[in-house]
Amino acid sequence: MAVTAADVIRIATAEVGYHEGKSNGHWNNQQRYSPAVPGLEWSQNQAWCATFCSWVAMTAGAAALFPRTASCAVGVAWFKGKHQWSEYPAIGAQVFFGSGGGSHTGLVVDYDATTITTIEGNTNTSGSAEGDGVYRKTRQRRDAYVYGYGYPAYAAGIKSADPNWKNPSKEEDPMAGITKADIYDAVWKTDAIAAPATSTTIKTNPTWAPASILVDIVNNVRAIRSAEAAQTAAITALAKLVGSGVDTAAVVAAVEAAIENAVIDVNINSKDA
Repeated sequence: MAVTAADVIRIATAEVGYHEGKSNGHWNNQQRYSPAVPGLEWSQNQAWCATFCSWVAMTAGAAALFPRTASCAVGVAWFKGKHQWSEYPAIGAQVFFGSGGGSHTGLVVDYDATTITTIEGNTNTSGSAEGDGVYRKTRQRRDAYVYGYGYPAYAAGIKSADPNWKNPSKEEDPMAGITKADIYDAVWKTDAIAAPATSTTIKTNPTWAPASILVDIVNNVRAIRSAEAAQTAAITALAKLVGSGVDTAAVVAAVEAAIENAVIDVNINSKDA
């Protein structure tokens, strides 16, 4: 199942309250996200807001929808390069702060007309430069510190405040709305098979639906089985009569007539089938 913005937000929300380590009474940027993201292990002890976003995306199954980087500037370039950038917030978007978006980043979990609600790593409640953990924060949408938003390409689209944003059109399922009955009709009721040469309507109906072929075969099999049954009965009767003094020639003639009548009867009945 395709990952959604809700999946990303759920993973991010579960991390709220997490704190990095301390050394000599100071926060030291040692956290569990850098070692967990392949390729970003080197970023341990570095500013980790972008790494946190990469970890959330990876954990939610959305790694391909977000830049895997420890750099905010690289993240901005990644989204802009894919034309997935807006000055308006969107739920599940990655927000970037500061000059050129290179100072800080987080994930948008909600917005209204004036504010955005975010979950950010390597931040704090005081607003100082020394971040210490993962927090849920509310910021002003029009704050000069807000640079812009990268929009992940969620398959289900993204809820955006951008009046000009258009989610990619969903690919229509070619089998949507098709029932088993539709498939049956397409296979068995389409005139696509040449009618047998013995068909009495071949001139006016040169092609048959597959179902017509099946009916013809079934009727022929019925006729053959009926004839076989009549012949078996005749042979059994002859075996009993041989040597009994009965005129076998007359019996054979009578049996042949009976067989002919049986076949005629089957043909008549098969036409009514």
